[in-house]
Amino acid sequence: MKWTVVTSLLWLSSTNAFSSLVVGASRSTPMKHFSASTASTEPTTTTTTTNPFLLQEDLPQFEQLEPEFLTPAVETLLVAMEEQFTALEERLSSDTAITYNQVLPEIERIQFPLGFVWGVAGHLNSVKNGETLRQAYEQNQPKIVQSMSRFSQSKSVYDALQSLTSTTRPQQRAIDNSLRAMQLGGVGLQGADKERFNEIQMKLAQLSTTFSNNVLDETKQYALTVEDVAKVEGVPESAKALWAGAHAAFTNTKVDPAQGPWRITLDMPSYVAVMSHMKDRVIRETIYRAYLTRASECSSDAAKNNIPIIYETLKLKAEMAKLLGFANYAELSLASKMAPSVEAVTELTDLVAERALPAAERELEEITALARAQGGEEYRVEQLEKLQPWDVTYWSERLKESKFELTEEETRPYFALPEVLDGMFALVSRIFNIEVKAANGEAQVWHPDVSFFKVYDKATNQHIASFFLDPYSRPEDKQGGAWMDVCIGKSEAVNRHVPVAYLTCNGSPPVGSQPSLMTFREVETLFHEFGHGLQHMLTTVTVGDVSGINGVEWDAVELPSQFMENWCYDRATIYGFAKHWETGEPMPEEMFQKLKQQRVYGAGMMSCRQLAFGQVDLELHSSFDAEAGEKGQGESIFDVQRRVAAKYTPYLLPLPEDRFLCSFSHIFAGGYAAGYYSYKWAEVMSADAFSAFEEVGLDNEEAVRQVGMKFRETVLSLGGGENPMEVFKQFRGREPSPDALLRHNGFA
Repeated sequence: MKWTVVTSLLWLSSTNAFSSLVVGASRSTPMKHFSASTASTEPTTTTTTTNPFLLQEDLPQFEQLEPEFLTPAVETLLVAMEEQFTALEERLSSDTAITYNQVLPEIERIQFPLGFVWGVAGHLNSVKNGETLRQAYEQNQPKIVQSMSRFSQSKSVYDALQSLTSTTRPQQRAIDNSLRAMQLGGVGLQGADKERFNEIQMKLAQLSTTFSNNVLDETKQYALTVEDVAKVEGVPESAKALWAGAHAAFTNTKVDPAQGPWRITLDMPSYVAVMSHMKDRVIRETIYRAYLTRASECSSDAAKNNIPIIYETLKLKAEMAKLLGFANYAELSLASKMAPSVEAVTELTDLVAERALPAAERELEEITALARAQGGEEYRVEQLEKLQPWDVTYWSERLKESKFELTEEETRPYFALPEVLDGMFALVSRIFNIEVKAANGEAQVWHPDVSFFKVYDKATNQHIASFFLDPYSRPEDKQGGAWMDVCIGKSEAVNRHVPVAYLTCNGSPPVGSQPSLMTFREVETLFHEFGHGLQHMLTTVTVGDVSGINGVEWDAVELPSQFMENWCYDRATIYGFAKHWETGEPMPEEMFQKLKQQRVYGAGMMSCRQLAFGQVDLELHSSFDAEAGEKGQGESIFDVQRRVAAKYTPYLLPLPEDRFLCSFSHIFAGGYAAGYYSYKWAEVMSADAFSAFEEVGLDNEEAVRQVGMKFRETVLSLGGGENPMEVFKQFRGREPSPDALLRHNGFA
């Protein structure tokens, strides 16, 4: 099958993914929900000058934000917004000659104060979660949803938008995006259909919040204490120190990392350490099963079971789609993305799988052979037909170590977070001509771990952006994963000219006197999120609806983030930060070469895993009958998961009791419903974009700088102000090709 088919499929559609401000702020991750401390949620009488949520001239006043301030802030702003919007509707209905400036900029100004409050609240929910402020959020969420429905279903606004034309591309994109967002927001519905649509919107928001809270609660409530030193034989010192620190914090005692006890939790650094390095199979299996059954019927608290939430979510989304005239929710989702159809996504998935699946099967065969050769009697063929899921990562690490004679623990000392940041900032300085400066103390933060930075254009020495960095895992109150989110967007309408981003990771925290010593994957993750941040921060578009990541099609938004990961294998970049944290010695040349060789290690299995997730997502939101599945009259959600796995990961099927879907927050508590495929879709563009640098020679400093500035002036600058296909063609001079993706993954 010719790969040119992929190109023809990838670029048929030019629709947009992110809603305009007519229906709420756009962001690279879903709007999050507010909770922080344990103060009372009872409304408190406050004024504009005393309520910190209402102090919006500068950055959020994180040190003053308390839960009792949320409700009065929301209620105050809702009243003002309703009055202003009613007046706007009256003007639009009476005016005969309406201009662009009378509509979208005015709506943006009306919405900004409440959007500011709700955005800050959502961020705190993710990074400083607490039960009491959850209640404050849930009290206000229905009011917010109802208010946004009022905007998206305004006939006078819709009619006004239809009459508009603009002389600038960003303004026209904002108009087109807003019209489509209003259509998908129910502006065309009447009577009972409109009422039901709004009920669904409200319920889906509640379900998303509950799903996310359940996953967080189930993650942080689990722990396994290990006291036997023999059980941690072979575990790296960094992992033992992490677990010992967790036990010390939990018991308020002093713990020797070498002697224990060790407290293993389900947050990502702890979980990955077990799967990668714990020799004891029983412990690996225990932790694996605990992780894969979070927020399911296996929970000790029935209220934390996400299975009913998944079914209800799927049923409501299917009903919503039909009210809007779509056959299923996947069609509704794709109406605002680059991909033209479910069939097109599936065909791309199958084309990649054709190359990835044979590689994945070979990889697992090698891993299994090593386990049987070195694992002892329990791994012999007669005892074990195949490796279990909790075996694969462990033996994959052993195989990688044997192939490349390099362990993760050997590289950690060369990836201290402060030096990695310096190196990452040096990279963007040389290719994008910007300077990042630490500015701690110039902004209030929500936790002592958080740092604040300012970004300057080196050509003008102008302060053009800022960002917060929250780098470490905090399982007690911080959601897992990594993300970039919008703090403040660039917008002429609301007089905000310096965009501000949140960059959040869940990396390895410092231990004792050691700084955070990162795994190489954590380094890649940091670069990934910084890529998202750069598209937000380096935008030159001043139309708020399409500035930065706003208005970027969802299946294109991962382009700059995945693009940045490629620089982790670039010599000049790596040697800008890979220095031993104690001695200052640079990483040995042999170690760097081995890191580069490891790049395609396991690429087959990783690609197949991503393809399977994307197809499960699509099937659940397109052909799956949730009503029948819930009643046991058809496939269950887990039947779909297993059937898709049989096609894309037949070498390693889920356990019958696997409940991964119950913690699949991307699609059930985030913005990736019928859109998880976007990672692979955008990877075609990101790999091709990086190949432009490879073609001029990564060691050709001047040529790399020129290509970097072109990337900044197109992909990072134009953001959602132009169709992503046109943006890519401006950078590359042609449409994307999958060749670089295949080469980078070792499938060429």
